[in-house]
Amino acid sequence: MDVNSIRDAFDRVVKKQKLSYSKTQEAIDQFSQEISDSIEKIRSAHNSDSHSDYKTLLADLKTKIKEMAPLTLLEGSQKELNVALSKYPKLLEKSFNPDISKAYRNVDLDTATINYVIASHFYRQGLFDVGDCFVTEAMEPESIASIRSPYVEMYQILEAMKSRNLEPALKWATSNCSKLKANGSDLEVKLHRMQFVEILQRGNRDEALKYARSHLAPFASDHLVEIQKLMGCLLWAGRLEQSPYPDLLSAANWDKLAEELTRQSCSILGQSFESPLGVTIAAGIQALPPLLKFMNVMWGKKQEWQSMKQLPVPVELDDAFQFHSIFVCPVSKEQATDDNPPMLMPCGHVLCKQSIVKMSKNLSKSFKCPYCPTDIDSNLCKPLCF
Repeated sequence: MDVNSIRDAFDRVVKKQKLSYSKTQEAIDQFSQEISDSIEKIRSAHNSDSHSDYKTLLADLKTKIKEMAPLTLLEGSQKELNVALSKYPKLLEKSFNPDISKAYRNVDLDTATINYVIASHFYRQGLFDVGDCFVTEAMEPESIASIRSPYVEMYQILEAMKSRNLEPALKWATSNCSKLKANGSDLEVKLHRMQFVEILQRGNRDEALKYARSHLAPFASDHLVEIQKLMGCLLWAGRLEQSPYPDLLSAANWDKLAEELTRQSCSILGQSFESPLGVTIAAGIQALPPLLKFMNVMWGKKQEWQSMKQLPVPVELDDAFQFHSIFVCPVSKEQATDDNPPMLMPCGHVLCKQSIVKMSKNLSKSFKCPYCPTDIDSNLCKPLCF
């Protein structure tokens, strides 16, 4: 679906509509003015006992309106508006009502895996009732039940954070401190910092100092500057908004903290931060239009489409969907595949396997690297994994 073309078509319709409206309003204003002037002339003639012929005044008004040619004035803009209006619904129908079954391929899918992905998506989004209903209807509660409880715990922590209650989050971070360190996350100290700020903002200077000694001091070696800043806040207990550090009270800090906790929780669970199902559908939406165009051309060769191992047309996806490096052989200009992997040559340059096979006469002789004067022994080339 080309959203930009739909938006451009809509903007054209709006522009034509505004132009047509302005011209129509301008014509109506002119008619109104001429009629008002004629009425004023008739009233003046009546008050002055003038013998002006009313029929003459009305004839003059009729002549002026005829000269203004209202139909001719409005026909042009109205015609342009009608053309734009007639094209827009056709574009919408073409964009939003395609027969997407044309791009369907008969693929054997593992039902259990699909059910797991869908249930995980519901639980990840906090839709536990919907997820439970799906699991029950899919009749696979045992294989999916294990993924529910960690997300329940995560959302309980997030709900508590919405109420400015950090106790569940701190308890979770403490129990997973080694895993957080392995991920390179400083979430635990961020939670303690936020708790310190909350205590201090309530005016409890002594309690905040005691909390810092117990919970912030262990992080002093890696976060000394930050902790020193927090100690300076002790002078502003109960009025941090007037201190040099009002940013500590920003609501955005809570949002960032909740996002970081969600990200780390998913990482510890071995899950990605973004829902795999959501990412797959979003990528599919971008890939579908070129596939549909291809199938409209190749509809008579549907069997050939069903047997293809690679997409027959280039599909450009946004950077958000680029998860790994893509190697294109500089000799053949073809993208590496499992059957034609990138190969590292002794000189350090990389070619695809088929190019090496071709250049070495089916691996029977050495060949010269196309990028440097090194003679390459094909037997010394190694598969390269990105």
